[in-house]
Amino acid sequence: MCFENLRRKIFNGKNPKFVYYAEAFVRMHMPRCLLRPAVASLDRLLAARDDRDYIMRRVDYYCKGDSYRGVPAEEWERESVAIGSQPKMRQKVYYYDTMEYGRYFPKDARWHIEPGDVNYIARIPSITKSRPFGGDNRNNVIMKLNKVRHFIFVDDKTPFAQKKDAVVFRGKVYEKEQRKLFMRRWFGHERVDAGDTDRKATDWRREKITVYEHLAYRYVMAIEGNDVASNLKWVMSSNSIAIMPRPTCETWFMEGQLVPDYHYIEVKPDFSDLLDKMDWYSAHPEEANAIIRHAHEWVAQFRDAGRERLVSLLTLRKYLGMTAGIARQTR
Repeated sequence: MCFENLRRKIFNGKNPKFVYYAEAFVRMHMPRCLLRPAVASLDRLLAARDDRDYIMRRVDYYCKGDSYRGVPAEEWERESVAIGSQPKMRQKVYYYDTMEYGRYFPKDARWHIEPGDVNYIARIPSITKSRPFGGDNRNNVIMKLNKVRHFIFVDDKTPFAQKKDAVVFRGKVYEKEQRKLFMRRWFGHERVDAGDTDRKATDWRREKITVYEHLAYRYVMAIEGNDVASNLKWVMSSNSIAIMPRPTCETWFMEGQLVPDYHYIEVKPDFSDLLDKMDWYSAHPEEANAIIRHAHEWVAQFRDAGRERLVSLLTLRKYLGMTAGIARQTR
């Protein structure tokens, strides 16, 4: 118990980056000749699995369609790079997370990585961390990027009923319109512990709190920033409930498939019904615990490391196969 408390204090409930970078260093120095056979065996491995239909549904969700007909070959050749020539990026995690699986494929296979918080449709077929819902968003092929920050799960031992009947929010608010709207309406309310953690903030400034300090509350706000709400994953793995307006962007976590008031509590975009929703679920703990159970079921599908690796490799293989056809269109 003392060790666990120390770990929580040191790492704030988050993934330790030194471990991430150590693992990335080892992966980047793994000889490619040891990786390539795994690609050749993907179909055999998939056929042997009972969950193969589920796996392929995820692959087709992340990488939509079956071709990129109509993408200008000249633009693709100009913007894409060979995997073996992929330069490092300012945000190193995007480089390491794509190369983790890219190194399994031929060095001359071409791709395009759109790093960062992507809340727009990419101009050419690109590997991205995120994409907006709706419309023809197939150019944004989702991979599990910046996972050290976004894929955090917790072991929460405190039951919902024993938590504080209030909601908590911490995050940077600057230039994030939905977060500003929330803060204007609810900052300072006795049942809303909200704060802007940006050091430049003035009116709403509050200090950061740890992941586990959030979990003292029954409800945790998950408000989109530049793209998705980065805390949604660990909130849904806890015994607290995420509250948010319906999301507009998605990542590897497939936020676009989440069901309102089943996986999370949905509130109006202006947050006007926040207290009413909290009151209702606090008065109906069986319904609250059902949402927690459904959230845990959703999170569970991302905890199988072997399956996550298989889905990642199959998604990237499909993307590389589709983009390889772009240049052939003009031949």
